[in-house]
Amino acid sequence: RKRRTADTFSVKKLQGLTTSNQKFCTSYSTCCSILSDVHTVPPVLSPSRGFIRQSCDSGLSSPLPSDPFKYLSWYDVEEHDVLGNQLHCPRVREGPSEEELFFRGEEHTLKKRKQVTDTEKWQKKLQENWENCAELNLSFQDLGDLYQVENFRRILQRLIRVEKLWLVDNSLTDLSAIRLPRCRELNVNKNYFTSFRQLPKLPQIQHLSLAENNIMTLSGISDLRHTPLESLILKRNPCEFQESYRQHVFSSLPNLKILDGVPKLPEDCSPPDTSFFPRMCTVL
Repeated sequence: RKRRTADTFSVKKLQGLTTSNQKFCTSYSTCCSILSDVHTVPPVLSPSRGFIRQSCDSGLSSPLPSDPFKYLSWYDVEEHDVLGNQLHCPRVREGPSEEELFFRGEEHTLKKRKQVTDTEKWQKKLQENWENCAELNLSFQDLGDLYQVENFRRILQRLIRVEKLWLVDNSLTDLSAIRLPRCRELNVNKNYFTSFRQLPKLPQIQHLSLAENNIMTLSGISDLRHTPLESLILKRNPCEFQESYRQHVFSSLPNLKILDGVPKLPEDCSPPDTSFFPRMCTVL
């Protein structure tokens, strides 16, 4: 069987590489680290997983958001019985199309794909089995990129039973159209959210981490008031410097027990001065 050695490991084309084959995972991570450190003459990962030096004078930009991955070859893994809910950290990025490879002069890296019928496509989607997934990590895949977002949203809409979800560092901006009815723990650190209203619907959320986004104000935080939210992390967001920040958060979320890793303190219970709500602290 063939292996795909790029950053897309779709569930329908996996051989359990992200969970059972630790040797492959270690080697793959090492490859990505080496690729990210080389700028002038980046190495290429050959089908045998060896490195080949290659000149990069073409001047053509990569269709993939992450530069290290444009030097990897893509291979399909066919005829397997791995289901989506058996993988905790699948790679779901979409690979470059034949047209894009052609314009980059790299069409030789991908063998001609066979025609897939609608029935075969449907069977593969059923095999992904996202509906039964309870814990999932889709971090560090740049899934908010326009090239990836369609497939990413399709997966999110099928996560009707997921309870723990990590979407760290994916360039996400707006998931307000998504509903995660059973999600209790969501980590969306290091994304591009600017408001609480851009978050997915989370009726059962208990632990929410939004560190290192771009949330300017606490407007919209009351949308989480009727949830069982107990722990919230807003570190390294602009709203953290707002006057009476902790008082405003705790007054908006009565069930909240921990903010930014610090338990609720007696002074956090005092009602904030609403006359200063729109003002921000200036850090020089």
